[in-house]
Amino acid sequence: MPAAVFRRASDLPQVIPVFPLDGALLLPGGDLPLQIFEPRYLNMIDDVMAGDRMIGMVQTRAGGDRTRPNLASVACAGRVTSFSETSDGRYLIALTGICRFLVGEELSVATPYRQVRADFQPFADDLSVEAAAIPAFDRRRFAGALKRYLNRRELDIDWETAESAPLESLVTSLSMGLPFEPAEKQALLEAPTIADRCDALTALLEIDSLEPDDDGPQSIQ
Repeated sequence: MPAAVFRRASDLPQVIPVFPLDGALLLPGGDLPLQIFEPRYLNMIDDVMAGDRMIGMVQTRAGGDRTRPNLASVACAGRVTSFSETSDGRYLIALTGICRFLVGEELSVATPYRQVRADFQPFADDLSVEAAAIPAFDRRRFAGALKRYLNRRELDIDWETAESAPLESLVTSLSMGLPFEPAEKQALLEAPTIADRCDALTALLEIDSLEPDDDGPQSIQ
């Protein structure tokens, strides 16, 4: 089923397999590459490729055990849009984010991977094909915070592409790609609107610039 048919929350599956992976953030419209090697998730990919290709990417929260951690309350459904298999049996896939959902009841299932009921309705706006308006966004402030963040961490991006990219696409790719802590990524996921996510991302970048460097304070001559 092509992603274009998902126009309403009711078009999406009520039950979805989930892939708990801390630090891996999927947002609507974003593309997340994954390397699958655990047998239970290889099984999951086999099953979804024979169906609607939908997987819920979810982070964990405190509690549970290592093999069955508690799940965060908000996750994002993605559709497998790229698939290849390596000679040693791993799957290389890409998930394209479709819509966030509330993680509901976990089902008792025979599959080795976990499945939950998904409530997409609170995030139905994720399915809108129209670009969301971001009022009064200070792009200069955002760019300055981003440059300081990247310099501190000795990271780099393609600035020409970043400066010409639509703001929503830029915020999505940076939220997914920058090395934030899992709790910070969850906060970005749960931001109600793209405008809220812009504000949250800017705040995270600015907070980072206020933290002391790992090698301690530097004297100024």
